[in-house]
Amino acid sequence: MSDPMMGAAEMAGDPRAALVAAVQRLDALGLNRGSTGNLSLRAVRAGADGCWITPSGLGAAGLGVEDLVWLGDDGQVDGRWQPSSEAPFHRAIYAARADLHAVVHVHAVHATALACLRRPLPAFHYMVAVAGGDDVPCVPYHLFGSAALSQAVATAFATRDAALLANHGLVAGGRTLAHALRVTLEVEALCEAYLKARAAGAPVLLDAQQMAEVAERFRGYGQAARR
Repeated sequence: MSDPMMGAAEMAGDPRAALVAAVQRLDALGLNRGSTGNLSLRAVRAGADGCWITPSGLGAAGLGVEDLVWLGDDGQVDGRWQPSSEAPFHRAIYAARADLHAVVHVHAVHATALACLRRPLPAFHYMVAVAGGDDVPCVPYHLFGSAALSQAVATAFATRDAALLANHGLVAGGRTLAHALRVTLEVEALCEAYLKARAAGAPVLLDAQQMAEVAERFRGYGQAARR
């Protein structure tokens, strides 16, 4: 599927402003509440590679670019606040996937409900392929911020762009921040639809061949201009 356009702030070289706007958007949509969830975005600062990440314990209200924390690939941490407690799995995702440049973690209601059932999101709808495969896996429960959780998330992201975290929430990655947000929103909507379908009966799942056809169609979807 085509990569969505980057937000204006992201394109203009202001990753912190784009990140703050994304935090506020997720809060307005109700996908995060208070200080739940966290976001990060790869960036280069003073010639050094790393990422900007949201701080621990601060919500969307009043969050400014000066509140974000710099995590350098060289181990440098710079900011007025502590980085999110989930910084380890953000770093683990970036280490596992050089193609991903943004990570979004939410406690969205429907994704979290499915995660608390410790169930993956199966191929009940073709749009499940937005996460890069024929399901959205649910990684085993581990304490938040732990090395075990980071390893489990990195393993899931070896083949997917999103994963449910058992008894916790949802994490999604993207080539851009806009892409990561799109994956997050789509997976949350799919979790809602799947839970409603299960309440009415047993959803019919698409098979591996059908999902492979979807993946192939997504590769060129919307990328060519009309002539």
